[in-house]
Amino acid sequence: MSADAVVVGSGPNGLVAAVTLALAGREVLLLEAADRFGGGLRSAELTLPGRVHDLGATVMAMALASPAMRELDLAGVEFVHPPVAAAHPLDDRPAVLVHRDVRRTCEGLGRDAAVWRATAGVVARAGFPLTDLLLKPLGPWGARQLRPATLAAGARFGVPAALPATTLGRHAFRTLEGRALLAGLAAHSMLDLRAPLTGGYGLTLGALAHLVGWPLVKGGSQVLADALVALLRKLGGQAVSGHRVHRLAELDAETVVLDVSPEQFLRMAELPAPYRRRLARFRRGPGVFKLDWALDGPVPWRDPAVAEAGTVHLGGTLEEITLSEAETAAGRHSPRPYVLLVQPYAADPSRGGHTLWAYCHVPNGSAVDMTGAIEAQIERFAPGFRERVLARHVMGPAALEAANANLLGGDIGGGLASLGQFVKRPVWSPAPWRTPLPGVFLCSASTPPGPGVHGMGGHQAARLALKRSMPAWRPDRGQGV
Repeated sequence: MSADAVVVGSGPNGLVAAVTLALAGREVLLLEAADRFGGGLRSAELTLPGRVHDLGATVMAMALASPAMRELDLAGVEFVHPPVAAAHPLDDRPAVLVHRDVRRTCEGLGRDAAVWRATAGVVARAGFPLTDLLLKPLGPWGARQLRPATLAAGARFGVPAALPATTLGRHAFRTLEGRALLAGLAAHSMLDLRAPLTGGYGLTLGALAHLVGWPLVKGGSQVLADALVALLRKLGGQAVSGHRVHRLAELDAETVVLDVSPEQFLRMAELPAPYRRRLARFRRGPGVFKLDWALDGPVPWRDPAVAEAGTVHLGGTLEEITLSEAETAAGRHSPRPYVLLVQPYAADPSRGGHTLWAYCHVPNGSAVDMTGAIEAQIERFAPGFRERVLARHVMGPAALEAANANLLGGDIGGGLASLGQFVKRPVWSPAPWRTPLPGVFLCSASTPPGPGVHGMGGHQAARLALKRSMPAWRPDRGQGV
């Protein structure tokens, strides 16, 4: 198929790449293998008729913070905020709550209020110039990002952010509540919490809750994907679903942008041997085991305040969550896993009733059924939960990969988010979105800045493609390079 620019894959990065190219006047063709656009932004009736569930992402903090997405005119997209961004229940005391307001959050942290203000609070106060810097780790940076005040805030944040969550939690935080909150946030990284950078992952997510909130898209994440496709078509681009690209030789375009995994790219093209070897060394992260439920009412949380949270972290103390994530990192299944749970009805009653989803981390490619372990963790903090279940839908790693080929082995992060792959994603390069094939670019979550609904990988790949000096891709070029 031919066009001026072809984008393969319609996850958040592919969609943003296509829109960015179209905004610059390029003739764009977007190709998606699945029947519906969106990748991780798809929604469906997974349990009961009329109940809208998100197959992938639900919480959209990154979308509001992203410099690639926050200025787009997306018709029909309404971001709705739960009363509480996130909650972390504990066994013998009130849950820790993350509010949009830093002050209200700090009220629940007691002696750890000062360290929260000095870490997550620094990012929130610095605002978009600093988050833009964090979401564009390799540049280019503008004057706002390079202001002395922004750089100073980045330096103050950077020291604790580089630490393992366990080190930061035990040496900077003094209360059980503060340490547990940090662990629940840091475990989004899907890393062993004793690994470097995990403290930074947690603090960044906390800061985003204060800066932009942790909102949902009213009606389901599919609404955001459909709005991006509609914008592309409004700009004159084409979008075709149900079309799988097996080889780059099928395409005829000056520019090809690939929202695919490194493993898929290796199968799609003949690549120079050194680059192929480097790409083949890219490491997968853990998988997830995901459950969706239709309930006959809200989750009966022991602490009623948790009912107002869009996102809930289940796992107890820093020590418990650290043990759970260490088990996964070692290739084992935790009997008491850290569970990330989202209750969309706290913000969006338009989804047809009380829908709920949760997942836990498992070794990549695991075939173990974690339904009992996940539901036991929910029951631990919400006795009587199982009695509310009308229907459930199960997706282990194999089902997730079948629904989205980028989720190899159930890895929703686009590859291990370790320190080594933070700077080598998917290979070490000052412009890792560019490939050795002229005019061909990678833009999936396996490129910087990594996972999340921010579109920055697509934005950066499209920015490089728009440089006039770039040679054009042709199907007879790059094969056997």
